[in-house]
Amino acid sequence: AVTTVPLMGMQEKVATVASVIIGSVTFFGSYVAFGKLAEFLAVKWKLKPWQSAIKYGFAAVTALGGLAYFVAIAAFQAGATGRDKGIAFLTFVAFVVAALLLLIKKDRFPGMNATKWAAAVISLGLGVALVLDPANIPLYWLLAGVAAVLGVLLTISIGGADMPVAIALLNSYSGLAGCATGFVMSNSVLIVSGSLVGASGIILTQIMCKAMNRSMTNVLFSTLGPTADTPDADEVYKTVKATSAEEIAMMLDGAQRVVIVPGYGMAVAQAQHTVRQLAHLLEEKGTKVEYAVHPVAGRMPGHMNVLLAEANVEYEKLREMDDINGEMDQVDVAIVVGANDVVNPVAETDPKSAIAGMPIIQAHKAKTVIVIKRSLSPGFAGIPNPLFARDNALMYFSDGKKAIQDIINAVKEAA
Repeated sequence: AVTTVPLMGMQEKVATVASVIIGSVTFFGSYVAFGKLAEFLAVKWKLKPWQSAIKYGFAAVTALGGLAYFVAIAAFQAGATGRDKGIAFLTFVAFVVAALLLLIKKDRFPGMNATKWAAAVISLGLGVALVLDPANIPLYWLLAGVAAVLGVLLTISIGGADMPVAIALLNSYSGLAGCATGFVMSNSVLIVSGSLVGASGIILTQIMCKAMNRSMTNVLFSTLGPTADTPDADEVYKTVKATSAEEIAMMLDGAQRVVIVPGYGMAVAQAQHTVRQLAHLLEEKGTKVEYAVHPVAGRMPGHMNVLLAEANVEYEKLREMDDINGEMDQVDVAIVVGANDVVNPVAETDPKSAIAGMPIIQAHKAKTVIVIKRSLSPGFAGIPNPLFARDNALMYFSDGKKAIQDIINAVKEAA
């Protein structure tokens, strides 16, 4: 069927295609980022009812949306040609693939990078075809479906310290999609606002990539995880030493300088206010307390800064990674609250590691390291952390908020 559309210049054609590609990638990529942060996408454990409802509900809507379009074209559109029906069927297949990818329990699989590149190339090819033939409306839906697959693939393999970079990039994509739509609609407000959001997002992404010592391509097309050279976790953790709140209180009693290293575990436990209370208690006893903040700790840009600011921690006490690392050997006690990959010394010692070259907070250089963590499970990078088994490290296995509160109580009792 030939669909009549208003005459468009080259600018409008390219902008329309760009808005479809970027918009679909952004929408599905943002959903995947949300799902990974909420811990219901690409995970093996049993989900809570609300997690299952969102995960399977969204996948079902995605697949049914593709099916609805195929049925509408094949059964109800009078005069639909065989080509139109074929494109509608491929659109259905693309959305089903996107839905199935949302249901996988692992964030990586063999051939993932090749699949990403294939989806990207197909998207570009369809985009070129639409610029040449903008009247082919079914092709727009197929492009949206393939771009949806690309959006899922680009985001689902990203984890750990790379997630804040991905979120900043998705933020940039949303601005670019709005800008492209502005060109199509001749809307100056959309063009200007989209350009500002897109440019600021790209700048933030580049800054964070530099802080991580990684390129944007490396973030999008590499897959963090254990390799054949990754040591066995049982071997790494055979010398782990557990501790108690009372023992930690004794160490803090004689400490002159304490550095707190917040991580995602602090955010999950909502422990920032309790951490601030512990710091205030130690300061009353004459201890110097500072916070070592990794630029990409947590799951979004500035995550730790926002949480600590919410707890009314003075900005002057927040120390940047490069600034504090040179002084870590002068620290009596470093308290790591729910951080993992951002304090993993393997990044500096093993060039074959998945996180090799990633800047870390050198907590291992402190005289004593207290690691508060629920278990020895790995971070998003999926590799063991030898910091936990170092001679100067002690593990306190507990929820972050409860652990800090127990330490506060022990410090008060010891006073």
